[in-house]
Amino acid sequence: MNPTLVAVVLSLFSAVAYAAAAVAQERLAARSAGSGTLRLLAQGAWWWSVTLNASAALLHVAALKYGTLTLVQPLGALTLVAAVPLGARVAGRRVSAVEWRGTALTLTGLAALLVTASGAAPDEVLSLPQALAVAGTTAAVIGALARGARPGLRHATAAGFASGVASALTQTVTVAATDRSDSPLSPQVVVVALLVAAFAAGGLLLSQTAYQGGLGAPLAVVTLANPLAAAAIGLSLLGERLQGGAAGLLLALAGASVAAWGVVTLSRSAPEPAATADAHLDGLADDDHPVAAVLALGPNGAAYEPSLVPRQTDSGHLTSR
Repeated sequence: MNPTLVAVVLSLFSAVAYAAAAVAQERLAARSAGSGTLRLLAQGAWWWSVTLNASAALLHVAALKYGTLTLVQPLGALTLVAAVPLGARVAGRRVSAVEWRGTALTLTGLAALLVTASGAAPDEVLSLPQALAVAGTTAAVIGALARGARPGLRHATAAGFASGVASALTQTVTVAATDRSDSPLSPQVVVVALLVAAFAAGGLLLSQTAYQGGLGAPLAVVTLANPLAAAAIGLSLLGERLQGGAAGLLLALAGASVAAWGVVTLSRSAPEPAATADAHLDGLADDDHPVAAVLALGPNGAAYEPSLVPRQTDSGHLTSR
């Protein structure tokens, strides 16, 4: 079977699983507001959402085995697209015209990217020195962006970079570990796996900081910075190429721009992030913007990112990726 098709299908199922988990987690958080984390652990619905998150993460890792970073990472925006009908159904209302427009723009842009980013299954991996260099450079960039305690778009950008690099390193672990010519527990695999865990955790903490001031623009920045960082690594270090030469490059840029417009459209109608947000937690799922509701975007919430562990906050708000 065509590896590009396999990667797209796996990414689609991963996005739907993440969106479904986020719906379940948001509803559970709304019903259990103030009950604390330990009580959530005793509820079967919480473990069901964790299972969905774990399944989505495994599907994402499998997609990275069959598809390039420039193909798989932009498809992460499909989680927002899947959240629209799921969130509307849970809220018992119709999808609005703005949401349809954002969905259409995102899908159109991603379709253009699929045409140019298709290719053979990845077979190149980052060497250990390359992985360490990428990790060091990214850590320095993240440190510069995250300087200062006040949350903002800098933290959102840093979160997107951290998660994008985590996915790029995950691809190296996946390809190297399944290469029968070497041990699946080689020093390269072990060290890079530890780097994956560090950047995934860092992305989680940075995203939680970024969203303390609200959703809107930070969600769009995280969603767009993630594939940008991963694609930069794929194109510069892993030999990935866009199809179609100069025309393909123009099509990819146009597709990325349209998809970004769609993501911003889906992200811009966030609920109020101030103290009043907690007062409306019980009605969060009925908010006019299902993406915001689905992703449990209270003041301490976290948004979608392709990391390898489910999210959890001290306040009981649970989110995906």
